[in-house]
Amino acid sequence: MDETRVIRLLGDAEETGGVTATRGFRARLRVRRAKLVVLASALLLVVGAHAAAGAERPLPLMDAVRMALEKNERIIIERESLAAAEAAVTGARGAYDPFLELQGGWQRVTEPVNSAFSGAPEGEPAPTTEVSDAGASLRQLLPSGGELSLRLGTARTTTDDAFTLLSPAWDTAAGVEFRQPLLRARAVDATRLSIRVATADRELAGASLRRVVGDTVAEVEWAYWRLLAARREVAVQEEAVGLADEQLAETQIRISSGAAPETEIAQPRAELERRRGDLLASREASSRAENVLKLLILGDDDELWLDRLVPADEPPAEATPGDLANALERALASRPELEGAAAVVTRRRAEAALANDSLKPRLDAVMSYARFGLAGGSNPAGGAIPGFPAAVPPGQEGGWRRSWTVLGQGEFDDSRVGLVFALPLGNRSSRAAAATAAAGTRQAEAELARARKFVRAEVLDAASALETTAGRIEATRAAREAAEVQLAAERERYAVGLSTNFLVLTRQNDLARARLDENSALTDHRIARTRMARATGSLLEERGIVIDQGPTSTQ
Repeated sequence: MDETRVIRLLGDAEETGGVTATRGFRARLRVRRAKLVVLASALLLVVGAHAAAGAERPLPLMDAVRMALEKNERIIIERESLAAAEAAVTGARGAYDPFLELQGGWQRVTEPVNSAFSGAPEGEPAPTTEVSDAGASLRQLLPSGGELSLRLGTARTTTDDAFTLLSPAWDTAAGVEFRQPLLRARAVDATRLSIRVATADRELAGASLRRVVGDTVAEVEWAYWRLLAARREVAVQEEAVGLADEQLAETQIRISSGAAPETEIAQPRAELERRRGDLLASREASSRAENVLKLLILGDDDELWLDRLVPADEPPAEATPGDLANALERALASRPELEGAAAVVTRRRAEAALANDSLKPRLDAVMSYARFGLAGGSNPAGGAIPGFPAAVPPGQEGGWRRSWTVLGQGEFDDSRVGLVFALPLGNRSSRAAAATAAAGTRQAEAELARARKFVRAEVLDAASALETTAGRIEATRAAREAAEVQLAAERERYAVGLSTNFLVLTRQNDLARARLDENSALTDHRIARTRMARATGSLLEERGIVIDQGPTSTQ
């Protein structure tokens, strides 16, 4: 039911009740009642909207940022990626952990011998030998690319071979070997490459986390200021609806008093409905802006999804000119995107170094030393052979302790120093891998250079936007103040019959537009300040945000 219909119904009720009044008084009474009806309807709509949307929750900006840092899924994903990269570095360095190997076993062998001197007992086709052995080895990769290994072992052997002097016999051995590459794999090898790659990947993951945190903070601030701007736009549109309603009421008074024709009501009524449509659109835009902010800061099961978030901070209006050269220098030193691109270059160079190293021939120096011990008792199955001794050699009579004593005496040893040279013929695979790695390095370096150019351009754009929005604030404030004066003057002229609905409504629209422009300028300036901080890489520092391997927090 529109305002005209309400006024007419109220007028009929007055006439039915026998109320006697002047024509102008009845019109004013009808207008006041119509206003009450409109205000009551608006109040019911507002109460219903609040009940449906939930309670209003004042939200400071830093609280919104803190909620995003705790619950934003992208940050959680990047933090886990950094943890995985840290674990990969630890795993790559684990190649230098000593490797201990223990072994033990038992073996019984009866192997036929095609000889007249098989040593087998009479009536047997072959001698039988039993061996019980145990050993340990320790291997260690060295940062120089070499390998050091230690070996220690002992064995107990029994046999019925007539040609064996000792049974049981105790054999012991201890040795050390060192192998060092001199050409290929001296400066870099697969192990050192994996460490460098893992370290570069960790740096890349850390830079990615800082980038995502910075982007998230910037997005939260942008969404926060846009929500505040959207709510201010709703307030401007509500005021515009109120002004149109007042103008409609005043026009109705003039029509009722005969000062204006009936057709004069059409223009303010049409303008009122148009502004109501704008108000509904502004409320929808405000709701969408609020949902964008909620998407950034709320968790899946957060209780605030049904509440109305009300920004509690005001955007500063002052301009902040700065030294553009310092801003560019800081951006090139602090932007995480550049750190990530540099980490990729480091990885590609390490891969190219290994590929180039594979073009060299292999030359390894090998040095080893070992000692041996042997002891035991006379073989009961042994038999004397004419011209050969059958007794146990002096100093070797005894058990396993005696065997270790013999080993310690160093009478039996093995020393070796040598070179091992290997030259791949053709080596086309290595040459192709080196060419591929070199191309990858050049691509990574080009990506870094392009990223630096983008950062420079982004800083320049942000500085330009900051300067422009600062100027717009002053311009839009002056325009809004002028529009307020013009509307007040036009309403005074209308009150004495020197103006028209068209001019008054036009001045109202000018004022609403000026207020929206000022609101937009204030919001754009705050967003430009955030963009400038993000472009220079100082956003997290300015907001007091510290990133480590644990949860991201604000100071």
